Amino acid sequence: MNLRLKLLTAFMALVIVPLCILGVIIFLVTFRSIETKHSQQAEYALKAISYSITNVFDNIDSVTDTGIARGVFQGSLSSSEPDVHNLTDADQLTLNANQRHFRSLLYSHPSIDFAFLYQFTGEQPTQSRVITIFNKENFETLPYEQFMAHPLYQQVMQRNGMPIWIAPYEYPELTGSGHVFTQIRLIKELSKLERIGILFVQIKNWEFEDIFKNLKLGSNMQTTRYMLVNDKGMILYDDEGRLNGRDILQFIDPPVAWAPTYQSFKETFDGQESLISIYPMPDTPWRLVSVISWSYLSSEIVTFARWFMAIVFLCLLAAMVFSLVFMNRITGTIGKIVRFMRKVEDGELGVRVEENGSGELRLLEEGFNNQMNKIHALFDQVKREQQQKAAAELRLLQAQIKPHFLFNTLESINVLAVQNEGRKVSQMVLRLARILRISIQDADEIPLQLEIEHLRSYLDIQKFRFGDLFDYTIDIPDDLLPVKVLKLTLQPLVENSLQHGFDGIAHQGRLTVTARAEGGRLLLTVNDDGNGMTAQQLQALHYAPTSDEATDAESSAHPERRGLGLRSVADRLRYQYGSRYGLFVCSAPGQGTMIRCVIPLQEAGEKLASVET
Repeated sequence: MNLRLKLLTAFMALVIVPLCILGVIIFLVTFRSIETKHSQQAEYALKAISYSITNVFDNIDSVTDTGIARGVFQGSLSSSEPDVHNLTDADQLTLNANQRHFRSLLYSHPSIDFAFLYQFTGEQPTQSRVITIFNKENFETLPYEQFMAHPLYQQVMQRNGMPIWIAPYEYPELTGSGHVFTQIRLIKELSKLERIGILFVQIKNWEFEDIFKNLKLGSNMQTTRYMLVNDKGMILYDDEGRLNGRDILQFIDPPVAWAPTYQSFKETFDGQESLISIYPMPDTPWRLVSVISWSYLSSEIVTFARWFMAIVFLCLLAAMVFSLVFMNRITGTIGKIVRFMRKVEDGELGVRVEENGSGELRLLEEGFNNQMNKIHALFDQVKREQQQKAAAELRLLQAQIKPHFLFNTLESINVLAVQNEGRKVSQMVLRLARILRISIQDADEIPLQLEIEHLRSYLDIQKFRFGDLFDYTIDIPDDLLPVKVLKLTLQPLVENSLQHGFDGIAHQGRLTVTARAEGGRLLLTVNDDGNGMTAQQLQALHYAPTSDEATDAESSAHPERRGLGLRSVADRLRYQYGSRYGLFVCSAPGQGTMIRCVIPLQEAGEKLASVET
């Protein structure tokens, strides 16, 4: 990803994305806050409506309570059944007087629409007559015998004089099909507390319409819809008058279950997403329901969200224009320098940037070129110093190995001389001469054939010393004999097997030296079936202490070695051929040891093209 895209991505990730996330959070929190606050306001409004409706019912209850207290209803019910053909003038006057008192009482309240009484007239409760206080067109009173079989009859009798209110459409067989609320209560004779009749009083909807009319808003504002429903979901009163008598659950998707307390939720009502609030009226089986369109409630926040998205889009557009117009020159110069830096990473230390910028960009180009000049000079200096250091270390290692060979061989010759083994002494001196002839050569690299000759002389000397302790096999293909190897490479590896691998073994050790070519490399392998090495010993081979530390540590353990062995060979190979080549050791206690030397495959007279440092 280039710098221009990185800057644009950073602007998006650090500015635009957090801004969008913040906007979404504010949007959701605001939506939730609107829903919560309107739910609270709807609860207060429904409580106030419930209180107003209760006051209307209480007012009618007071009217009928007053009539019972004054004996008005009792007077209307106490007269005997009149015979319309045999009424005397006195009976007619008495009946008319009682009905006038009843009418005058109910006329005092303008909301009363219709009223009548069931009068108990005999020993049997089924004997009754109907006394109509107001006439009502197209309304026929339910016969008392049928009313006794109605579920409300038992409730009226159990209430024992307390009023019961029923809403429109709940029991049309009792109240008719009008949009009226009806009070039903038992009438008693006050002196004897005898049940003498049942009163039905129906009130007009004026009071309810006045209550909901005060909640209407202006024509340019969304009005909340209010309904009164019973516990079965029937709409008893709709302030818009369109859903009276219908089941409210048909309009709520999905349908809800009635809760005993106030509930508010956001659902679809009549095909429109709305906020619905339901408040159960105390001491009644009715619930007040308010419905308001959610789109109206959220219209302001939706408008804010649209403006927010428009602003974010403009910011994004401005960022892209800034990236394309203003950042193009900056990122172009930086990108050019980055490309040259990648060339430097690939080893092209001679590259330079064309200085054609201005201001800070020109200073950046000049700084890059100056830095490359300094790096190039320092690199040349370090390279020369490393070459000198590697040559010095190589000479030091070779100087350490030569006395080591000579010391061990002379010690063996001395032992044979003491034992009067003249013939063996002669053979060992001859082989020592071959070893010295190869060791004192000035060349660091010699053909593999000479290295093998040196190794055979060394092994023959050791066999003279140790007898049947070990036997060896050297298997080198003829085509690999001209390959050049670093002088004195194999002898220290074989010496490690003799001194450590075969120390204290109960069987005759077997030593095998092989060579093969693979992938442009020469693989020299030394195998023994001796003691093997522990994990700690293998780990010590990978630890590369300083020359002073190595000399002190090894001299204390083996005074004769003075820091020579596997690590010396590994260091020489690393200095000569680079880090990709060296020694690889595989061993386990009791399983013997395999040491593999990996060097580049090069014929005699051929020089290695490049050496890794």
